[in-house]
Amino acid sequence: MTRSASVDEPLKFTTHCDLSAHDVSCERDDRILFEDLSLAVKKGDLIQLVGPNGAGKTTLLRLMAGLNQDFDGEVRWCNENINSCFQDYARQRLYIGHLSAIKKVLTPLENLRWFVSSWPEVKEEDLWQALEEVTLAGYEDVPCQQLSAGQQRRVALARLLVTPTPLWILDEPFTALDKAGVDWLEGQLALHVERGGSVLITSHHALSDIPALRQIELGMHK
Repeated sequence: MTRSASVDEPLKFTTHCDLSAHDVSCERDDRILFEDLSLAVKKGDLIQLVGPNGAGKTTLLRLMAGLNQDFDGEVRWCNENINSCFQDYARQRLYIGHLSAIKKVLTPLENLRWFVSSWPEVKEEDLWQALEEVTLAGYEDVPCQQLSAGQQRRVALARLLVTPTPLWILDEPFTALDKAGVDWLEGQLALHVERGGSVLITSHHALSDIPALRQIELGMHK
């Protein structure tokens, strides 16, 4: 993947608050995934959730993103319960799940247009530049169902370049990427936290080369 000049321009975050979990507990099928868990994702943080399959990493990501309400405890943004400020919170965080969650009947360009509809400040030229950066130049108008899994993943990751969100919540974002894609995404994560953004991520990929990295281990409950 390439680095366009636009990537080197500072992102203009409209605000940046801490995301925090307070005494969060969750269980599935009578099995405790995590109990009385508290954590804070602050400006400049890169936090990786680690642990075996089934430890609750995706569950924790989704509840931190406000997409899972089946838990005890509280999640706050700007020190306010995210349920009380969800509309504003949703504009300040970008969630990409382990599935690419793109509309496969749409083209990459149409997918980005649909995705950024909540951010009217994003320009059409930004979408074209983002697709060029993730090496999809020439595929802008090809239906995503005709693209490879790696190309579909890059359509999803192009969102990182076109939304001015300070908080990224990413579930296994390296899935289906080749070596060049992995290197590019590592660079984007490092750049985002250097600029004052924050990242909460699950990944089986080692991120030890990023100085801001902090790991939280799940899966201690039986």
